[in-house]
Amino acid sequence: MATPSPDTLQTFLDIATEAALSAGDLLQSFFGNLGDDDIAEKGRAGDLVTAADKAAEAAVLKVLNRHLPDHGILAEESGLQGDQASTYQWAIDPLDGTTNFAHQYPFSAVSLGLMVDGVPSLGVIFDPFHNELFRAAKGLGATRNRRPIQVSTRTKLADSLLVTGFAYDRRETIDNNYAEFCHLTHLTQGVRRGGSAAIDLAYVACGRLDGYWERGLSPWDLAAGVVLVEEAGGRVTAYDQTPFDLTSGRILATNGHLHDALSHELAQVKPLPQFAPPTH
Repeated sequence: MATPSPDTLQTFLDIATEAALSAGDLLQSFFGNLGDDDIAEKGRAGDLVTAADKAAEAAVLKVLNRHLPDHGILAEESGLQGDQASTYQWAIDPLDGTTNFAHQYPFSAVSLGLMVDGVPSLGVIFDPFHNELFRAAKGLGATRNRRPIQVSTRTKLADSLLVTGFAYDRRETIDNNYAEFCHLTHLTQGVRRGGSAAIDLAYVACGRLDGYWERGLSPWDLAAGVVLVEEAGGRVTAYDQTPFDLTSGRILATNGHLHDALSHELAQVKPLPQFAPPTH
């Protein structure tokens, strides 16, 4: 794997910040101003795309293409672009939390993650509704609004606050995370469902939440937040603590202290049969 210098990573971080802030401004202008014709489903129930997603993605791409035209891009709405053989590939979610946004629930973010030879190495997440800018790069630490952040120090599940989510295919598979949610709600001080994987990971990184698990995700949901958690001192793996695979759609991210316990509890859970998809 090529290792960019700290100066190079800092330059990329500043470019990604410019892109995220530009997109965030657009999201604010769209918020509460979407008509019915501005919202559509992408083929699966609940998987929405709006005019705001498309405009924000165009703003991000404009900045990246101006500064880094030789980089590859994987964008949620427009797919693969640029040089896919490049060492550098950006995973872009212009509006993570589209369902929230469409309902005027202000819990959404712009997320840009940079993979270096396939490894998440830099991330910028901007929540324009709370004016919070999260940034991280390998070896450069993690920040919130330019100030260093770190994960929480809680060591017991009983004292923890966790977060998770439910994939768009939850009606089609028994692996729908319902049982895990109930099980861990019973063992902790609470489990939240925010509706934005990027913000969930940012909140683990800054210590507001102690752990996060979810399945059914895409690289653009995770690439930025993974770097934030790791640079803030946390740990990211698969559910069973094998190495994290960005393409698996499944993640376990914690403050590190709770990682073994949370992984163990996830392994104990049996699906809830009453929520299994109907058989034909």
